[in-house]
Parts: sequence; C-alpha cells; structure tokens
Amino acid sequence: MALFYLINVYSGSGARSRRISVILNRHTKRKNNSFFLDAPEGTGKTFLINLLLAKIRTDRIIALAVASSGIAATLLEGGRTAHSTFKIPLKMSYDDTSSVCNISKQSNTAQLMRDCVFIVWDEASMTHKSSVEALDRTLRDLRNKNTLMGGCTVLFSGDFRQILPVVVRGTRADKVNASLKRSYIWPDITKLKPKTNMRILSSDQGNKTFADALLRVGNGQSLTRNGKIDLSELCFLMSNLMDLIENVYLDLPNISTKMPSWFQERAILSPTNDQAN
Repeated sequence: MALFYLINVYSGSGARSRRISVILNRHTKRKNNSFFLDAPEGTGKTFLINLLLAKIRTDRIIALAVASSGIAATLLEGGRTAHSTFKIPLKMSYDDTSSVCNISKQSNTAQLMRDCVFIVWDEASMTHKSSVEALDRTLRDLRNKNTLMGGCTVLFSGDFRQILPVVVRGTRADKVNASLKRSYIWPDITKLKPKTNMRILSSDQGNKTFADALLRVGNGQSLTRNGKIDLSELCFLMSNLMDLIENVYLDLPNISTKMPSWFQERAILSPTNDQAN
C-alpha cells in the first residue's frame, strides 16, 4: 500500500512513477540489482532520489546518500561525499584491479556497510570507475557475499553529457576508459533514462528552445564538418572583442552614469588570464 501511495502522490509523469515502482519493488524483494539514472539536467533526478530515500527510510531501513562532489551532496537528504562515506583512497592506482576502501572489518563503518540495504551515488558519471570498483570489492568482502555490491541495492545517477572523470595529463581515450561505462560492473546495471525536462514544463518557449539546443550539443548532434560545436542556437556570435564589449556594456560613452545594479546584471567571462587581460 505504501508503494501505491507513493506513486499516487508523486507529481511527476507516469513514466517516472513506473521507474520508482521498479526500484522499490526490486529493493523490497531484496534482489541483487543496481541501477543507473542516466538523464540530462532538469529531468528531476535529485527530486526522485530524495523521494526514494524518504520512502525507504520511513520503513526504518538504512539508506546511504553520497555524491561525487560536495556541492551535489548538499542537495541530498543526509548526503555526504562518496570518499568520506566509503573511505575511498584519495591516491589509488587506476590500473590496479585490487584496490579496496580503507574500512576495517571490526569498525563501526564496516557494520554500517553490512546493515545498509540501499545506496544512492549521485554524479557517478564524473567518478573514476576504479572508485566504484573499489566499493564493489569492499562490499563483497564486508557482507561476505560474492555478488554485485555485496547484494546491496545501489542507485547511481548522473549525466555522461557533462564532466567525465579527470585524468591528469590523460588523453581523450584515457578519459573515456576511466568512465563508469568501461567498468566490469556496467553490463549488470539496469539503465533508467528519463527524458522529459520537468524544469521547463511551465516555462516560456525561449527556455524550451534553449534546453533542446543544449541537449543536442550534449548528444553530439550540433557538430560542424570540422568537428567543432555549432553554438549559433545558444548565443549570439561576435566577430571581435570590441563588438562583444559593446553588446554587453551598452552605451559605453555614458558608462560612468550607470547604477551598480546595472553592472550586476552583466559580465564577460574568459577561460584564460591572457584573454581576461
């Protein structure tokens, strides 16, 4: 009954309600399942995750919420960084297939890992696969169960259109190889792909057009013949620096008469100090 109540009060679409049903049903039956919520920004990943955590915790079941970055962790109920929660080594050999988390079997953290039955890992797409694999090996050992994540239900979340794992002095191939999609656990993960942008459903047409164009960039559908990204749908292109300045800071001769609020509404960003100078 609790599951049907959750779906009824959930304000999202029917498709997202079915995704909640799939996760909760498999979690309730204690099946060995891991999921990846692969969706672009604005589809309601964080809302769905917090809803799942609330439902599971109301049944007095231990559910851990972690994220790959501190900012993302603050958006989750009781969220912490993955490295802090799982004691993942900060310096680990990414070529090593035997790395484990720094958790002693006699520690309180180890007991928490054994008692936990649901884990959420947000922004997992920007985490090196070795960190996730280290957690898998650790949970198998601590829970004494040689199945994926030691039999714990795990929900990964992220967007591979955004930042991939950072590999120091790595090539493009190194970054792709570091992705979770290249991990041995990826074939055993159930993929969920919400597509409706919930953030702009009640917005104006301009925001919807911008979101669609941004999605095409992420999907690699806005590339020109020379392999560059076509940004004409997302912004106005200027041919030189002075044109940019004049369009951002209008009426330059009278700029000294502008109020502080006028300056707060405009800025020019640059990726390097040379361009800033």
